[in-house]
Parts: sequence; C-alpha cells; structure tokens
Amino acid sequence: MAVGVVAAEGQERHYGGRVTAFVVLSCMTAGMGGVIFGYDIGIAGGVSSMEPFLRKFFPDVYRRMRGDTRVSNYCKFDSQLLTAFTSSLYVAGLLTTFLASRVTAGRGRRASMVLGGGAFLAGAAVGGASVNIYMVILGRVLLGVGLGFANQAVPLYLSEMAPARLRGAFSNGFQLSVGIGALAANVINYGTERISGGWGWRVSLALAGVPAGLLTLGALFLPETPNSL
Repeated sequence: MAVGVVAAEGQERHYGGRVTAFVVLSCMTAGMGGVIFGYDIGIAGGVSSMEPFLRKFFPDVYRRMRGDTRVSNYCKFDSQLLTAFTSSLYVAGLLTTFLASRVTAGRGRRASMVLGGGAFLAGAAVGGASVNIYMVILGRVLLGVGLGFANQAVPLYLSEMAPARLRGAFSNGFQLSVGIGALAANVINYGTERISGGWGWRVSLALAGVPAGLLTLGALFLPETPNSL
C-alpha cells in the first residue's frame, strides 16, 4: 500500500545541509573537470595558429600562411589533418560517453572522475611531448576520452553533493569552470606564443595536466555521493 503525505497549504519543506569547507573543497575539485573542458576547447585554436607548431606538423598550412596574404584564412587552414587534430577531441568524447554513462551509473561518479582525470593526464603528456602528427592527434583523442568521463560525472557530482537549497548554484559552477578554463587557455596561448625557440605550444598542451592532476588526486580521496551509494 502506498502512502502519500501532502504538506499543508502555506507550509514549506526545509532540508538540512550546510555549506561546509568539505563540501566546498569537494565541489572545487570536481569543478576541475569543467576547467579542463574549457581549457581543451580554448587551447586548440591558439596552438593551431602558432607558426612553430604549424611548421612542424602542418607544413602545407604553414606555407599557405606565409604565401599570398590576399588569400582568406579559411583557405589557408583548409587541411584534413588539421581538421582531424581539432575534431578528434569531440569525436573521442562523443564515443566515450556511451561507456562513461554505464561506468557512472554502475560504479559511481567518483570512478568516472578518476578515469577521466587519468585520461586527461595521459593526453596532456602525449600532446606536450609530441614529435609527429600521430602523437598530436593521439593526445587530443586521450583528452576527448577524459572529457567523455568527466562531463558525465562532474555535473552529477556537483548537484548531488550540494545542499538542496543551493543545488542550482553549485550545478552552475560547472559552467563557470568551463569559462574559467577557456579564459586561462587564451591567456596562456598569448604568453607561450612569445616564447623564443618555438616550443611554446608544448607548454600550452602540457599545462592541461595541471587541472587534470588536481581532478585525479582529489577524486582519489573524495567520498562518493549519497545518491551513488
């Protein structure tokens, strides 16, 4: 027999839960998933326009850039390999979500964040150490795998760990983190492009490992959400 309880008119239900330092720390750690998302989106555009990067991995595009200045940039950057570099992140993320959804539902949000952070770390390492086009694309694919796991788990983790009355604010923190990551990527690209020696693009790609490391390390020690338990 099902029993329903209806609150009297004018009464409001209040749920317990305070914003403690532990809750803030947990959500800030999870928010690193959003920072990486924004960073990976923003970093590719700046890196793919750096001359040392193009000269090493996309010489045809580089020659067009140094050629006729009257040619539109849309024509200069017309390269299937360059398109593969930028789009591989999204394709890998899309395909990974099918696996990530099962892991997130079956093993919990924390497990997906650990796997996503590990993939992010691997992608940042491979991208920063790339010596050929295959390593560059592999690095982006690994970052996409990380996105597939993190974007499944992080929004859920934030909403389930937040106090009920502040759930919307904490959930919107993921979008804020994405914006912070994109801003950081553009600022870093602005600085690394001016590094003499032509290796600034390596710094840009490798720095994705900083928020990835924070996410992975934090997720190893964070508790699982009550809903997952």
